[in-house]
Amino acid sequence: MNKTTFSKERANRALSFISSLKHTKGVWHGKNFKLLPWQEKIVSEIFGTIKPNGYRQYTQSYVEIPKKQGKSELAAAIALYLTCGDGEPGAEVYGCAANKQQASIVFDVAVGMVEQNKTLRKLCKITPSQNRIDFLPLKSFYQVLSSESPTKHGLNIHGVIFDELHAQPDRKLYDVMSFGAGDARKQPLFFTITTAGNDRHSICYEIHQKAQDLLAGRKKDPTFYPVIYGMKEDEDWADEAVWRRVNPSIDVTVDIDKLRTAYNSAKENTAEENLFRQLRLNQWVKQTIRWMPMDAWDKCAEHHIDIDDLKGRECYAGLDLSSTTDLTAVVLLFPPQDENEPYIVLPYFWLPEDTLKLRVKRDKVPYDIWKQKGWLFTTEGNCLDYSYVEEFLRNLNREYEIKELVFDGWNARHFVQKLEGFTAVEYSQSYKSMSPPTNELMRLVLNNQIAHGGNIPLRWMADNVYASQDSSGNIKLDKKKSTEKIDGMIALVMALARALIDKPTGSIYDVRGPLILGDDD
Repeated sequence: MNKTTFSKERANRALSFISSLKHTKGVWHGKNFKLLPWQEKIVSEIFGTIKPNGYRQYTQSYVEIPKKQGKSELAAAIALYLTCGDGEPGAEVYGCAANKQQASIVFDVAVGMVEQNKTLRKLCKITPSQNRIDFLPLKSFYQVLSSESPTKHGLNIHGVIFDELHAQPDRKLYDVMSFGAGDARKQPLFFTITTAGNDRHSICYEIHQKAQDLLAGRKKDPTFYPVIYGMKEDEDWADEAVWRRVNPSIDVTVDIDKLRTAYNSAKENTAEENLFRQLRLNQWVKQTIRWMPMDAWDKCAEHHIDIDDLKGRECYAGLDLSSTTDLTAVVLLFPPQDENEPYIVLPYFWLPEDTLKLRVKRDKVPYDIWKQKGWLFTTEGNCLDYSYVEEFLRNLNREYEIKELVFDGWNARHFVQKLEGFTAVEYSQSYKSMSPPTNELMRLVLNNQIAHGGNIPLRWMADNVYASQDSSGNIKLDKKKSTEKIDGMIALVMALARALIDKPTGSIYDVRGPLILGDDD
């Protein structure tokens, strides 16, 4: 069996090159890149472990680590070493990520490092429009690719820096870059550095499992170098000793007090807890989270709501219009008039009359009781009569001042076009758009700053909600994965979104007119 050796000279060559670079951001800008112990270990072992033929043993590396550890700086330094310091003529080094914005993060750090190094600045050509750095003496280059890029076939890869693999929408880019593209090179390196994700059917989780198996000795692959700094399933997420173990840059790039602040906030919010576990403790979490702490929701029912006092007051209406056979929701949201008043919520729901008994039996939900109590309305026939909802909205607008009618364009655009006398705003259902008001609604509930009057259908919907999150940690309420209907909660989030934009402290309408919002993904 061929045995590997450790070449201190080869390791020091890589370490010396990286030490000649400088940091590019914040308080570290302009300071020499002094590798932290965990970074030095990775660089030394990847570049210093040599096969009997003199080439590197490791052709693939997987480093999984929490946020804010100096991940981008390490990735950029390794990209530059492979391009400029590894002695490979015509080296093709690629930076890969899920999208152009993510892909440019490591590249921008690399550019900053080149610009601060007198030697590299003379020998490199930077082409920002192509996200490319050429090292002229060896005719080598480092260039950014993303999953949005066109074909990546035909590459002759010496190095790949794969950033945030967990954010990849599918496995296509990873497969193209990893299978066979470096066969013509003697010692290519596929370096992946990522935070844990939440999709256990993803390519990232597949590689994560392989790394775990190698670390545990369940599998052997002498070409694969695995590193995982993450909390185990049976560990206590409140234990600061765990925080220190899984955050190897703590007290340097990670402030323990900021971790404590984030933890204290996450204790009160399931969605924040999942993000803390994933991003701060590098633990793989579920994509969907049972979202609302119902004890906090129920406490918000203690606020007294005087309907008469609301007449003529300004409010926002969230509309979640169903198909003709399903539940439709309108939720009015009244912003507070002073700092001691909560947001006030008035919800309204509709179903077709002729299907009511069937739905009670099928769904095991007491829609009939809700109708008797006045918490639910029905329209004649077996399909929802949208004209009834239209007239109801007009009556509401006569009683209250509906500043905006906020709607999901999926099924409501035609309905809204027929309404007159409303400022109608289509609101995107993307993670990016829905995350801020969703998080704010949770904050308001936890701080007892929502008054919903204990409305039973809305409580049922709040209890049904599961939230899902994207690779960036944005969250939204997920209709498909929630246990039952959540239409009223979606309508409430949309109304809150527009109320937050138009706070008395400063409205975007001071500088421009109302916008019809489309998808901003």
